Amino acid sequence: MMNVKGETLNVKRAFSILTVVIALTIPLLAACAGSSTLNDPRHMTFKSVEFTPPEPDRVVLENGMVVYLLEDHELPLISMTATMRTGSWLDPAEKIGLASLTGSVMRTGGGGGLSAEQVDEELEQFAGGLGISIGRQSGSASLDVLSKDLKRGLQIFAGLIRTPTFEPARVELAKLQTIEGIRRRHDNPGAIVGREFVKLLYGEDHPSAWESSIKSITRITRDDLVAFHRKTIHPNGIILGVTGDFDKSEMLALLRDVFGDWKKGEVPVLKIADVPQSQPPKPIVRFVNKETSQTHLRLGHLSIKQHDPDYVSLAIANDILGGSSFRSRLFNDVRTKRGLAYSVGSRLNTGVHDQGVWLMRAETKLPSTQEVIARFVANMERMRTELVTDNELAEAKEAYVNSFVFSFGSPSAIVGRLIELEYDGLPKDFLQQVRARVVALTKEEILAAAKKHFNPERLTIVAVGSGEALPKLLSGFGDVKEIKLAPES
Repeated sequence: MMNVKGETLNVKRAFSILTVVIALTIPLLAACAGSSTLNDPRHMTFKSVEFTPPEPDRVVLENGMVVYLLEDHELPLISMTATMRTGSWLDPAEKIGLASLTGSVMRTGGGGGLSAEQVDEELEQFAGGLGISIGRQSGSASLDVLSKDLKRGLQIFAGLIRTPTFEPARVELAKLQTIEGIRRRHDNPGAIVGREFVKLLYGEDHPSAWESSIKSITRITRDDLVAFHRKTIHPNGIILGVTGDFDKSEMLALLRDVFGDWKKGEVPVLKIADVPQSQPPKPIVRFVNKETSQTHLRLGHLSIKQHDPDYVSLAIANDILGGSSFRSRLFNDVRTKRGLAYSVGSRLNTGVHDQGVWLMRAETKLPSTQEVIARFVANMERMRTELVTDNELAEAKEAYVNSFVFSFGSPSAIVGRLIELEYDGLPKDFLQQVRARVVALTKEEILAAAKKHFNPERLTIVAVGSGEALPKLLSGFGDVKEIKLAPES
């Protein structure tokens, strides 16, 4: 315990430091006092953030596996990610959920000569993190280890990817867990409105709207998982990213040791058909009657892909409309000015392989449902008919340009971006191209994009709420029909 004399000495030192800080600060404050501009943060200006990310090495192994490597010796850690050309778009129609289940049991069902328990025990011994999953358009695997444990961690990682065991007990457990999740699917109104909205946009038979069921999961067998893995997981369909504390030549030797004898296979081609447009388009209005304290709303329609010439213009239009939260038009109109909703905004979801989705969303009290939808439509029409202000454009540009650096905030983020771009077939400087287009963007281009791609006549409106009044509140926006949720049993 420190004695009184020592405590007194520390207090004196702290007081001396504080005195110096005050002495240095007072002249600066005095210099600023005469300038109202410097005192008002609304008039402060800053230079745009300029950032040039480091360039990872790209190597293609003899079996076609692509590897990105970026050394970072700050900490004795290594992170590895594998993006695999597979996905639930390959699910058989009668066994939707197969891809997701395959990814889950690749991780939990043992592999590489180890049982499921042995895998977990070994990873626990050296605190290794390992995950595998398969989503709609790709599969992913990740490994995080200390540098000293890389060799063993990599062996386990490669074993689960290359030769998963799919232990029968673990397959059945994963199926039961999935079925239990399906049974609880109707508990969350926010999840309901999102799912039903997507199904209306794409159609229930489209891969982008597929939904597993208890029947489809029950039909899946261990042999199905084995066959799906054998058919879709190949080294020449994998892009591997490695970052952290390693030597490039040593890392490549290790990768060739665990993956080098894996033979090439026939990689599935990722191609998802567009949704044919109905003629003539007209609004679709649907509701789900569910006991809930708020009406959960989605309004929107299918939109463009990421490589569309209007992508940048539409992205900034959406940012001004409702994507930028506190400074967006929807936030200031629906929440701040009128107090109709706490959660409100818009979103533009774009990809490369299937059609994008543009939507507006809110949660509001039942009596406010009609007014919120009306304000959404009014703000949408305003974007289509009026130029945005100089200040709105400047703020949106500045926000995007200055946030650009966060796309490359760490070595793993840098490598992850390059993997994503290569997987989608986009140039590696795609984000830099987007940034340059944002800087050069004009108000007229935003107006033209909004007029072309925000289409009131194509709106799909979905509301999840309770009460007999909901259909009547929706009736002014189109022909209202009820979505009756089938019981999950």
